[in-house]
Amino acid sequence: MTTCVFVQIRCKPGTTYKVAEEIALREIHSELYSTSGEYDLLMKLYIPEGADVGKYINEELLSIAGIERSLTIMTFKAF
Repeated sequence: MTTCVFVQIRCKPGTTYKVAEEIALREIHSELYSTSGEYDLLMKLYIPEGADVGKYINEELLSIAGIERSLTIMTFKAF
């Protein structure tokens, strides 16, 4: 069973569209939104079964140039 997580992403000034484009090219997300407030992007993704959440996010997402900070929200049970 895959794990659903939400990741809020803060980008370096002027890089939000470039970061979003790179995320789209990697095809790791289920949904990706531009947001206002403390973070610039909100991404929903499913971590592959058996993969370590932190390692997957570090390798697949945080290696993208322009990402300044992220906040991962774990999900548990859908109601």
